[in-house]
Amino acid sequence: MTDATGICIFGEVLFDTFPDGTTVLGGAPFNVAWNLTAFQAAPRIITAVGNDAPGQAIQERMHGWQMNCEHLAVVPEYPTGKVTIRLINGEPSYTIEENQAYDNIPLNCLPERTQGFLYFGSLALRTAHNRAVLAELRKRHQGKIFIDINLRPPFWDKDSILALVQDAHWLKLNEAELTLIAKAKGVDMESRARQLKTDYNLDGIVVTCGSRGAFTLGPDNIPIQVRPEQAQDVQDTVGAGDAFASILLLGLLRSWPLQDTLKHAQKFASDVVGIQGAVSTDSNFYQQHLQS
Repeated sequence: MTDATGICIFGEVLFDTFPDGTTVLGGAPFNVAWNLTAFQAAPRIITAVGNDAPGQAIQERMHGWQMNCEHLAVVPEYPTGKVTIRLINGEPSYTIEENQAYDNIPLNCLPERTQGFLYFGSLALRTAHNRAVLAELRKRHQGKIFIDINLRPPFWDKDSILALVQDAHWLKLNEAELTLIAKAKGVDMESRARQLKTDYNLDGIVVTCGSRGAFTLGPDNIPIQVRPEQAQDVQDTVGAGDAFASILLLGLLRSWPLQDTLKHAQKFASDVVGIQGAVSTDSNFYQQHLQS
């Protein structure tokens, strides 16, 4: 159960339900794991589903996508995660059910040791149980930590979020989230990001900016801005940030130049907004983004 150079992912898997009744797989950690599997990075995801029809569907799709299911737990006491999405002017608004299976990831499904990159978000840490399980996982991890902030009211508070960042190496968040957790107020985005990076001694910080692309400060502290190459036909923006994180992790894992990684991440995120939901079940969708 060890991996010297891989990616281990902790957090939620769920079904997103759209206004037209369509349901698609979701959850930021699951989206990242799905994408990275398509990119042949063989990530391991630590999560939980219920002993119900949605949970069975997730297991079948994971097996069908050849995802690593070694650390997928079935917890019969809780339902498989569900989120209802409303689109307001093209932007998603989320109604997140509480006390779901992914809120109760069992301690016994953790790997004995992990190396490489450990990725997690903030939503699955809304329960004390999962915070304790993650704390144990972090003890077992020897490598880099990549945190992908997803602030979903009312399931977060500033102090808890900043406590997560204490021993992180990479932090990804969007502009609004940066404004909410940064100490510096009334200054530009770069100054807020730079201070946050300095305060927590991060290797890098990535701020996604919607249709304006993304801004990054890497280990050399030189700012990098990437923008979409052209206007996109937007189906919805669900999963765009997860798509960006997937390529960023892949580039870090494979030691790509940061500038190239970010351009590639932006291109993939731009393609994802053209489909409904966060991931595609068409392997051809991913082929153009495979890079050695």
